[in-house]
Amino acid sequence: MAILSNSSKITYSGTGRRKTSIARVQLTPGSGKLIINGIPGESYLQFSPNYLRISYGPLKILGLSKEYDIYVKAEGGGLTGQADAIRLGIARALCTINSENRVALKSEGFLTRDARVKERKKYGLRKARKAPQYSKR
Repeated sequence: MAILSNSSKITYSGTGRRKTSIARVQLTPGSGKLIINGIPGESYLQFSPNYLRISYGPLKILGLSKEYDIYVKAEGGGLTGQADAIRLGIARALCTINSENRVALKSEGFLTRDARVKERKKYGLRKARKAPQYSKR
């Protein structure tokens, strides 16, 4: 969804989720900086090349690494879940910019929501599936 912000720059938004992490992503035309929760993305993701590679994945595939500034509000989960949520949010925002981007992003698997979440604990069990030790007598 394209929104005209107060500084008269068009912003494109997308929401990504992974496990318990939620990332609200806004793309604005700019120089390619990543800001997560008001902190530069590199320091927020602890300078991990893996997390940065995951987050920038959709932009690198389309060759738009230096075209858009990325502003993210991430919450919940850990850094791995947040990095994957940011990736999905960026991919969805890029689809609103140009519908032709969808084909390339879909073939790379960037538009797939990873639905694996922690299974709930059941009564009578110690965890979701772990049962107490069986005693015959």
